[in-house]
Amino acid sequence: MAAEGAGVTVSVDDSALDAAAAPLLDKLLVDGVASKLTAQDPTLWGADAEPEAAIRLAWTTLHKTSRPLIGEIEALRAELRSEGIDRVVLAGMGGSSLAPEVITGTEGVALTVLDTTDPGQVADALAGDLDRTVLVVSSKSGGTVETDSHRRVFARAFTEAGIDAARRIVVVTDPGSPLAELAEAEGYRRVFLADPNVGGRYSALTAFGLVPAGLAGADVARLLDQAAVVADVLAADSADNPALRLAAALGAAHDAGAEKVVLADTGSGIAGFGDWAEQLIAESTGKQGTGLLPVVVEGPDAPGFADAGTDAVPVVIGPSAPGAKLSTRGPLGAQFLLWEYATAIAGRLLAINPFDQPDVEAAKQAARSLLDDPAGLGGGAEPATVVGAVQVYASAGTSGNGGLADILREFLDTVPADGYLAVQAYLDRLDDASAALLRPELAKLTGVQTTFGWGPRFLHSTGQYHKGGHQNGVFLQLTGGVEEDLDVPDRPYTLGSLQLAQALGDGQVLTDRGRPVLRLHLTDRAAGLAELVRAVQELAS
Repeated sequence: MAAEGAGVTVSVDDSALDAAAAPLLDKLLVDGVASKLTAQDPTLWGADAEPEAAIRLAWTTLHKTSRPLIGEIEALRAELRSEGIDRVVLAGMGGSSLAPEVITGTEGVALTVLDTTDPGQVADALAGDLDRTVLVVSSKSGGTVETDSHRRVFARAFTEAGIDAARRIVVVTDPGSPLAELAEAEGYRRVFLADPNVGGRYSALTAFGLVPAGLAGADVARLLDQAAVVADVLAADSADNPALRLAAALGAAHDAGAEKVVLADTGSGIAGFGDWAEQLIAESTGKQGTGLLPVVVEGPDAPGFADAGTDAVPVVIGPSAPGAKLSTRGPLGAQFLLWEYATAIAGRLLAINPFDQPDVEAAKQAARSLLDDPAGLGGGAEPATVVGAVQVYASAGTSGNGGLADILREFLDTVPADGYLAVQAYLDRLDDASAALLRPELAKLTGVQTTFGWGPRFLHSTGQYHKGGHQNGVFLQLTGGVEEDLDVPDRPYTLGSLQLAQALGDGQVLTDRGRPVLRLHLTDRAAGLAELVRAVQELAS
């Protein structure tokens, strides 16, 4: 059955799922959840969640409250372009980077996104025309280590090129953050203060989403228009409310054991929506040993979609496709608001607080400890074995013995029934893009749901679910040698050491929680990836 309104549609294409969702939908209607959420009622998720929810619900009215930003963004863009500055680089992580990347990708305008600590990828961004470049430094907390490192590296590069760095840096942050204070002290060109009552993953229609996208040339006013058109429909306590129907279906699927949400695009016209939805769903729901794990796949024909088992519900963005149980259609601004409503409501059905991220800090603390103790960056031990350009570091449960195919086979055998495999590539997502091909190959080989994430980008997304959600994942980490590292000015570490510390820190936390982790360190990235692909092919033959 479909729920449609104001240009956005949710279809439940599986009759059994539709029937299972019906009582949940009825309960949501009786409780008046949609209207209460729109009225920013913080009691919807229970007493424990109320203090956090009370300062995290302003996203329901952003289609109105973000309107004044449009003129400010347009004025700054015109000012920059009059000075020959038309290249926008965004330094941001998670909620500060994913929405702008989707917006600009959909609009077909150029935005260089830095959500990495890989020195090669950052060096490539530096190699662009600095004379034409403005850096948008975007961080809600104002203390994000990756973003602060990017700011320092670019400020030095601007200065060394004879450019006034302060005139080339624009800041987006919350009022009173350390970054806001620094921007004022340094005299940065412009500071946009975002609404502090919106969490990062719900911030697509705040300054975090709109400023970098708008400066790059996206029509962000149209984005707000699209959200405004659907807002009243999503606020209604009606069986035709698409957000209620989507949340009820996701909740019913989870109750039946389908804790994974497989996302495929079927020609929606939206570029990379799954990557944005991945953070929203995983970080909002993956906690207290429960949650919905988003699995972003290459398309409806990809392994893990049409052949999904009972532990997963296949969802398409765009027209329905064979194997899909759910589909959502609508323009980008409407889809942003639809999925935010549905995810927050699904949190109520799962009896969790969708606005906190209690397990994210653990990996950050572990990484900081490693940076404070550089000896630990050697991995803490010698590799279990070396196969060509691949050094093998195995956690308990995997011996690391034999050839690379043997090691992979032993590791993949640790995936529990109805578990999942997470491939985590702490590499350059441009130059090492071929690593992403491992996801469908491993999914086809193992028959289990398989995710792929670029590190440390995924730490601000699925990283919460890995540690707080269903504890049935196993983790394949890929790290790589660094040919030319980059110092972080006025910090005792390089980007390369920070990247490795993030990988090792996250691996340590996962291992401490009893999850299998296999780290493959590619001393030569191209050669190591080639050897890894050959090993996967050997297993498949």
